[in-house]
Amino acid sequence: MSAQKIIWIRADLASNYDEEKKILSSALEAGFQNIVIKKGDSDLEKLGRFNAIECEGDEFFSEGKKIGEAVRIGADEDLKRAYDLIDKVQYLVTISENWKIIPLENLISQIQGSQTKLLPVCETPEEAKLFLETMEKGSDGVVVALKTFLDLSNFSKLVTDTIPKIELSLAEVVDIRVLSLGDRTCVDTCSLFHFGEGMLVGSQSSCLFLIGSECMESEYVASRPFRVNAGAIHSYVLCTSGKTKYLSEVKSGDEVLAVDSGGNCRIVTVGRTKAEIRPMVMVSARINGSIHSVILQNAETIRLCAPGKMISVSELKVGDKVFVKSDGGGRHFGQKIEETIREA
Repeated sequence: MSAQKIIWIRADLASNYDEEKKILSSALEAGFQNIVIKKGDSDLEKLGRFNAIECEGDEFFSEGKKIGEAVRIGADEDLKRAYDLIDKVQYLVTISENWKIIPLENLISQIQGSQTKLLPVCETPEEAKLFLETMEKGSDGVVVALKTFLDLSNFSKLVTDTIPKIELSLAEVVDIRVLSLGDRTCVDTCSLFHFGEGMLVGSQSSCLFLIGSECMESEYVASRPFRVNAGAIHSYVLCTSGKTKYLSEVKSGDEVLAVDSGGNCRIVTVGRTKAEIRPMVMVSARINGSIHSVILQNAETIRLCAPGKMISVSELKVGDKVFVKSDGGGRHFGQKIEETIREA
């Protein structure tokens, strides 16, 4: 899974301070954190907490340090100037008026493997989507250029839509074993989950099970649509950029991935976690000739996602098919690595 796309909102292009302030407020309300303001307009930071990027001419600064430079692309010599900045700046901002896709394709091919992030300037959500998907990989992000106030909610949705999908597979349940007591973790988020949506959790990093949220009503307890009762504290949970954490490490303010049965992802913020001693059950499933497991609380409100339904662990049977994310390799401090690791 690749990194989430970067989006900067340029409020600094506004014709006056009041207009810049309105654009900034709109960006904050839409959830954007990277906002470009005019150098010297630091008073705008009182409007809320955000990553203030100051612009002076064609240069961008963060906390007084130059982090990027803009290049206007209109001819071949401009493209060569952009190439010269690769690995010299953290962010390369490209501005094109008529000649857009061909130079972007050339820059994407040239910038691969470098330390520089490519951020072309766009003015509409449609243009942003085009830039973010060009040559499949797309640019590392976009810079939204605004000269007047605009509702930014459409751009905000675009960021969510560009989080890469996860390829899920079906694994066949081969064993369900009741265990003794253990510490399990509930992950309560700042978002509401939908039916068929949950988190990817597992005892082995090479196979994570899609554990559904508590969005369904039950006879004994009200729904908790913000919660995933994710399992034993030793388990891996998938976070952003393809990294994992142990459930025991997840805490308030962390970001994890909400995933649905189609592999669609969105980032959700953890509000709190609760570790409590509960009776446990181990579910083992086979995929590609290998058996993997997940340890969950033994309670009817804990469900695994399956095609068209969510199956409670109290009703799960050998032979049922459930969704998993199957990977090779292993993990080192949560980062996927290609080495031979056997986890049992």
